[in-house]
Amino acid sequence: MHGRGQGRGQGQGRGQGRGKQQRFIRATILMALLDGASHGYDLATKILRYGFVQGEVPPGMIYKHLRQMEDENLLKSDWDAEGAGPAKRTYELTNEGREALEVWVGFMESQAEKMDQFVALYRNKK
Repeated sequence: MHGRGQGRGQGQGRGQGRGKQQRFIRATILMALLDGASHGYDLATKILRYGFVQGEVPPGMIYKHLRQMEDENLLKSDWDAEGAGPAKRTYELTNEGREALEVWVGFMESQAEKMDQFVALYRNKK
């Protein structure tokens, strides 16, 4: 979870920052599903608004996490055959997914408090 090997000057090029982005991808997917059921492609767009992922989100990365999260019963899916074009898989949160998001938010709150304390200590030393 600490992104070892991704220090300054490392990870240049196309995959730069992917480790940090993937760290919060599951939380952002769960958060996006709080708004209701969604297709994978829509989720790839929705998660950008949370600021943890920048740029284009590779569909393979989204679907990999969606499959894993469904296996873990954090979300469930169903086929949506309505509308034009081929059927699309629609994802929605389960109760376990809501609980997992609550844990993520608690972790983020804790990290934010530690960062605030660190910044305050630094400001007091200036």
